[in-house]
Amino acid sequence: MKQHRFPVILLGLLFIIGNMKADGGDVLERVIRLPRMKGTVYALLGKVSEQSGYLFVYDSKVVNNDAVVKTKGQKCTVRQAIYEIIGNKALELKVIGQHILILPPAERVVRTEKPPVVIQFAFSTITGVLRDKETGEPVPNASVIIQGTSIGNVSNKDGEFRLHLPDSLKSSNLSFSHLGYMAQSIEAATLVGRDNVLNLEPKVVPLQEVLIRLVEPKKLLREMLERREENYSLDPVYLTTFYREGVQLKNKFQSLTEAVFKVYKTSLKEKNAFDQVKLLKMSRIDNRESTDSLVAKIRAGIQACLQLDIMKDLPDFFSVDAVDNPYVYTSGDIAFIDDRCVNVVYFEQRHTVKEPLYCGALYIDSENGALVQARIEMQPKHIKKATRIFVVRQAPKVNLTAQKIVYTISYKPWNGTYYIHHIRGDQYFRMKRKRAFFSNPILHTWFEMVTCRVDNENVVRFPRAERLPTRTVLAEEEYKYDKDFWEDFNVIPLEEGLSKIIEQVALKIEKIGPQEE
Repeated sequence: MKQHRFPVILLGLLFIIGNMKADGGDVLERVIRLPRMKGTVYALLGKVSEQSGYLFVYDSKVVNNDAVVKTKGQKCTVRQAIYEIIGNKALELKVIGQHILILPPAERVVRTEKPPVVIQFAFSTITGVLRDKETGEPVPNASVIIQGTSIGNVSNKDGEFRLHLPDSLKSSNLSFSHLGYMAQSIEAATLVGRDNVLNLEPKVVPLQEVLIRLVEPKKLLREMLERREENYSLDPVYLTTFYREGVQLKNKFQSLTEAVFKVYKTSLKEKNAFDQVKLLKMSRIDNRESTDSLVAKIRAGIQACLQLDIMKDLPDFFSVDAVDNPYVYTSGDIAFIDDRCVNVVYFEQRHTVKEPLYCGALYIDSENGALVQARIEMQPKHIKKATRIFVVRQAPKVNLTAQKIVYTISYKPWNGTYYIHHIRGDQYFRMKRKRAFFSNPILHTWFEMVTCRVDNENVVRFPRAERLPTRTVLAEEEYKYDKDFWEDFNVIPLEEGLSKIIEQVALKIEKIGPQEE
């Protein structure tokens, strides 16, 4: 029977096509057939990649992706094919792992002459663009991470990325991955100082393989809960986190508050025990007019972040065997997150239930049963009824109506144990002022927290005097501004998620000494 194949949203390792027995030096002399065609340099290099099994890395200032060239149909070596396509035989070709680096001629001269004096910098910068290997289109929101660390970034809508890393990590491997593509890694030092162009290859999985993996959704959730104590911490830990919250009205920024917390995270075994927060650093920007008054008080912020650790504080949609369970569950999707295969379970409230409940998707590791990611949204059909749940108080002349409430949550392992990694909440409300007939702007409040460090030694609760009450309205909290710490954060775009600036956050937090904690 003919086997059908189709693309699935996955991450994995790159497909390496061709003879893998050849070492790096042999590949450049391997004979391939260069087709007779007219196309861009990018497309023609893709033909070489298909036959050699090696992917290209090069500086966009050295190789013009969009230049149109003609090639003759002939047999030639990989080296000859590259030079004919690019039209510059002075370029140096170097093979590292499963990548062919195309380097400017100046770099060859440096290696043959007396080593130059190198000025040492504390940090290096890696920039580049990620493209779909088949279409050449940019790959947005791809993860760019130094393996074995929390330092990373995410490509923007044009596939571009920028990463700052300590010189001590230049010899580490840099990993590139995205849902729907096969991941690849390369030594960070080879990318420093260039505008790199890298390709991600779409992941294709046989339909038959996916069908074999299908599992009844309630069974997946039961197994996830049964293995909860195996996967998540049974002891309290300290989490050093970066937090921020903001308010936007009419798509205009009103306020932004950022902070560094040390969180005392209670264990799964502690019943009715609450997490504690200690404020380490804080910064605030207020763009409201002096005549503005309090519009509303909305359930969000620090306490919401702590409560969204859903593997610690189990929500009602995990009660799959409850007699009056108001939810239905479906599954069928397979995905890869951080090179791990996950089963996706969808849940939503039954049609007969009219009160506002949640719906969403849960991503469960197919091997160890750990929940690694979740997206939770208040059911859009009943969202207006949920207004009273989130709006605690509002001004007499203002009426807020909920339009959209959505949360994203992720967990990551550290030394074999999963901890909360990233929480993001977005709340949208339609604001209607009395006697204002034509202006009903959208009020957007958001908050997010990312874990930058995990400590499990000498973990004790904070003294009462050091605790920050979790119900605190952070925008009203008194604080001491640390100019040295916040200098680089003052220019971060508001719409940029914490997951995209994690490398800045992690590096800054590493500079906080024990005396400051």
